[in-house]
Amino acid sequence: MTAILFKNGMFPFAADYPSADAIYVENGRIKAIGQASDLQLQLSGQDYQTVDWEGAYVLPGLVDSHLHLGMHGMKLSMLDFTGVASKEEMLGLIRERAAVTPPGEWITGLNWNENEFTPPAAPSREELDEVTDRHPVFLTRTCFHAFLGNSEAFRRAGIPEGAPDPASGAFGRHEDGSFNGWIYEEACYPFEKAQPEADYETKKAAIRRASLDALSLGLTGVHTEDLRFLGSVETMLRIHRELREEGLALRSHQLMFHAYMDEARELGVKAGSGDEWTRIGAMKIFADGAIGGRTALLQEPYSDAPDTKGMAIQTPEQLHELVAKARRHGYPIAVHAIGDGAADLTLGAMEKLPLGRASGLPDRFIHAQVLDRSLLQRMKRLPLIADIQPRFVASDFPWVFERVGPDRQDVLYAWRTLLEAGIVCAGGSDAPIEPLNPFLGIHAAVTRRRPGQQGEGYLPHERLTLQQALELFTWGSAAAVAEEKERGSIEIGKFADFTVIQTDLTEDVDALLEVKVKMSVVNGQIAYSANL
Repeated sequence: MTAILFKNGMFPFAADYPSADAIYVENGRIKAIGQASDLQLQLSGQDYQTVDWEGAYVLPGLVDSHLHLGMHGMKLSMLDFTGVASKEEMLGLIRERAAVTPPGEWITGLNWNENEFTPPAAPSREELDEVTDRHPVFLTRTCFHAFLGNSEAFRRAGIPEGAPDPASGAFGRHEDGSFNGWIYEEACYPFEKAQPEADYETKKAAIRRASLDALSLGLTGVHTEDLRFLGSVETMLRIHRELREEGLALRSHQLMFHAYMDEARELGVKAGSGDEWTRIGAMKIFADGAIGGRTALLQEPYSDAPDTKGMAIQTPEQLHELVAKARRHGYPIAVHAIGDGAADLTLGAMEKLPLGRASGLPDRFIHAQVLDRSLLQRMKRLPLIADIQPRFVASDFPWVFERVGPDRQDVLYAWRTLLEAGIVCAGGSDAPIEPLNPFLGIHAAVTRRRPGQQGEGYLPHERLTLQQALELFTWGSAAAVAEEKERGSIEIGKFADFTVIQTDLTEDVDALLEVKVKMSVVNGQIAYSANL
């Protein structure tokens, strides 16, 4: 038996234990909460370890409910345009990388956002060609739904000038019909296939690197979708098994991209299966794209581009077919739906093909950024949770107002409205699209503004309290996988997952921007310590 007494902690969000400063843990579960002096008397004569939290603040273990662990790991080693302020700066970084990259090798990068540039314009194919015509260049926008490529990348991908758009994607074009370098949605597939595939050790290293980063940021668990990066269910299971055997202690809940469901069935992998470290979740489906690239599907045209409503990744018939497949195999669904048009399609499929109880898991409505009151009422009637990413408020406002116009702001990134409607919400980052740091997401949920900004924030009536925002990443993330009786709060009998920080969050909301993580405890095990 493993027994540990954690003492000298402060529990600002555990109202049931106002005088407690210690927690006693056996075999990964909380057995007692109280004052250290009392617990030590009760444990007299027993064999246990002691960990001193030295007055730090103890939160329930934070869990990111929506990210891409593998791609976050790759981001940590790729050309990263986060914070770039102009097209010229972006081109400069590509030029520097080209100077040290052997000719013929791919130059890849991610997280550029032309809406943040002055002026708001991304590089064209011709400008990328001027930087280098000796390297294929493929760049992923911050939303991961739009991309840029130079001429050599188009050549490697086998896309000749004037090629038609694929069914679920598009190529950007100049007025004369020639490619301008933009690549949308599933039109990216030939470019990805043309790049050398990462080998097993590279993929494993990316998952390891991302997992260690998550633990250092105070996360004790993640809900991740990595099959498109890892390439097979068997590889995913093997990597997580090996990393756990090597001592890495991070819980993961795996969403299963729909293209891998046949392999999952052949391996006997079912929704809800697994152990306390790696568990299988819902089948992941994309209904639309993203607002930034105008590929999110709206019910009415974009306010700043009246010629488009966005893009449906699946026709209604295809979406219903995928949902039916999930239901046949006992899987809930997790549907990426950003625009109100995609929300309508998604809810229609859920209503026509209701969730059974085979796995015990709820359906997941991912992003839910543009809604209306009728869609909200339909969501209330279904057994679903909303996977929301509060940090999008800091990234997408104010330019999102130009996209949607004044008539679609009633239920826009409406986290408080969702909660008040009784819809369970779980909080995530969507890393690598947004920073993995959960405290940045909590700050955005509470303030509705960017770091460094002042004022009441964007659509301030949707601001959450600090308690509500923390619950997105604790109780909400647990409820998203039907584990709220196991995790999500500090209570006797629950798993001993703790995020321990040096920062008092109750004094100043902007303290969330400077949180220092002291320790991440998972299953009673110290998975990360700032002192080590």
